Amino acid sequence: MASKKMLAIDLGASSGRGILGSFDGKKITLNEMHRFSNDPVMTTGGFTWDTLRLLFEIKSAILKCSLDEGGVDTIGIDTWGCDYGYIDKAGALVSNPYHYRDARTNDIPEYVFKNIMPWSELYGVTGIQSMTFNTIYQMAADLKNRPWIVDCADKMLNMPDLLGYLLTGEMQSEYTIVSTGALLDAKKREFAFDLLEKFGIKKSLFCDLVAPGTVLGGLLPGVNEETGHTGAKVVKVASHDTASAVLSVPAKDHDFLYISSGTWSLMGIESLEPVITPESLKYDFTNEGGAFGTIRVLKNIMGLWLEQESRRQWMREGTKYSFDDLSTMAKNSKPLQSIINPDDALFSPAGDMPGRIKEYCRATGQHVPENPGEVVRCIFESLALRYRWTAEKLEQMTGRKYPTINIVGGGTKEEMLSQFASDASGRRVVAGPVEATALGNIAMQAISAGEIAGLFEAREAISNSFEVKEYTPDVSAKDAWDDAYGRFLKLIGEN
Repeated sequence: MASKKMLAIDLGASSGRGILGSFDGKKITLNEMHRFSNDPVMTTGGFTWDTLRLLFEIKSAILKCSLDEGGVDTIGIDTWGCDYGYIDKAGALVSNPYHYRDARTNDIPEYVFKNIMPWSELYGVTGIQSMTFNTIYQMAADLKNRPWIVDCADKMLNMPDLLGYLLTGEMQSEYTIVSTGALLDAKKREFAFDLLEKFGIKKSLFCDLVAPGTVLGGLLPGVNEETGHTGAKVVKVASHDTASAVLSVPAKDHDFLYISSGTWSLMGIESLEPVITPESLKYDFTNEGGAFGTIRVLKNIMGLWLEQESRRQWMREGTKYSFDDLSTMAKNSKPLQSIINPDDALFSPAGDMPGRIKEYCRATGQHVPENPGEVVRCIFESLALRYRWTAEKLEQMTGRKYPTINIVGGGTKEEMLSQFASDASGRRVVAGPVEATALGNIAMQAISAGEIAGLFEAREAISNSFEVKEYTPDVSAKDAWDDAYGRFLKLIGEN
């Protein structure tokens, strides 16, 4: 029997792809069919996603498969976490979903802790780290500042669930994506309705919570006609992009460290139960849902956003560097001159990132980076030191040892960062696959179709399909990295 044609719609914060996959019984093959930009829009109402444009591009990807490959059998959608849209009683999108970097929630956590519940109580139920864009903070902002929008809403859907609805007319809430926003009881793995009631969030907004692998439904007649009469069905994959990426880690058991490396560095472990302890609260680790009932105990680290936004600033100033150019300049710069805390709130907004990095170094009495190479080297080395801190805290919280870090995703192209991760942490690093999220998406569709048996069989198929690269620590640099780590701990107030 011929393998099914499975289309992964992989949406990132700046671009999206439609990638067609198939499984021959041993290996997964991928073919990029359609690539498009994802351009959020600043309006008088705030910073929002151009949702209908995304829907148009998804339809274009399906049509491309129909015209060039003779169709597609199943479609899975993954996106970033936390953001959502409201659907009214007539089934229409009430307004464009906000971008997680919109400023409307900047003061909401403090408002919540003062007026609704303390942080420790919220974390004790949800196990989710406090970030201003958590779904629960966004919904609290809606109720506080634009309650008429919520009054118009009949249902709330996270981004992949919303796009799935616009394709099929069917509404379901997929577990991994909902878990990112502090709406679930982490231990019960269901909506925390008692907690949500304290926020004034009505229970009726939420749809049935379903596991990855659930078939949502077929395309609406109009959508099917627009896209070449494929008769494709939409499958709920592990629709948080990190959940799909972690599914693709080529590991043999549950005991491993991973970094899903891209705009964000999501670093953690895969656990069978949430880790909600005084230590996890103190260090602000999160517990997000994974495929097959696993929990992703992880830390959100700022990631390559720092380099990406620096590059955009240099372009705004009139100089266009490729990422390869920046890596070469960083390699030729003096090591470990300047260190930042990549998760400092100073570095979260868009804008003059190099200027902020220089400001931070100046304020902390360090060498101030003088050129793009020194800025990028500072970013990579600081991320590597944050990875070491995160690995040590995870070992401390779990009482286990993790000698290997698996790095997956687009960030594996930055070989210098992978080597620095090994040098800083003293651990073996296995980097790859690059297309981790799309592979996890396709693998879950294959599992849903009965072509792959389960989680470990999917990882074996992925391991068979794509090469990885290994890095080991440079022992000659150990003392320098240890000294830098001591400086890093002082910067974050732990030494």
